[in-house]
Amino acid sequence: MSALLRIRWTIAPKTAPRPLINCNRCGGTKPYQCSEKFRVNANGKRIDAWLIYRCINCENSWNFGILERCNRRDIEPALLAALESNDPALARRHAFDTTAIRSRIGRVEEFSEVAVRKQVLDGGQENTVALELQLELEMPTSLRLDRLLAVELGISRSRLQVWEDKRLLVVAPEGPRPCAGRPARAR
Repeated sequence: MSALLRIRWTIAPKTAPRPLINCNRCGGTKPYQCSEKFRVNANGKRIDAWLIYRCINCENSWNFGILERCNRRDIEPALLAALESNDPALARRHAFDTTAIRSRIGRVEEFSEVAVRKQVLDGGQENTVALELQLELEMPTSLRLDRLLAVELGISRSRLQVWEDKRLLVVAPEGPRPCAGRPARAR
């Protein structure tokens, strides 16, 4: 009989980051939302593929480059099929690649809302004295770890800080302190 309750939280961001782009149709810098559609163009044996974004105000499009002038033989057939069929998982993976988007655009609007799926792995008896949480990120998120823990455990962030100071809250493997105010990132 274990006094340890082990739970896995799978954390998935709800809203994809939106690049802030100068819209030439409605004027000014506007957020563009991922359409979850790809555009694939072939010029001879060369393939280009883009993920299409739309201005949230006027539906003007912006194409985020995925493949540029790649030889058809160098592209995995499964990847090409996924691009041509607008595979939602592939679109989501590219839409949440904030680093790649930021490298092309610079400014990105990020959202911290997440969905948390909880699964009991082991334990749960009445004499439970410790809780072990395994956190899995489906995609990077700007949500701070202390905010996630406070909301999901139903306690204040100041109480989390007290627990951390008293070593009642431990992060393993050693990483950033949960109350240090850093966003959660996938490794």
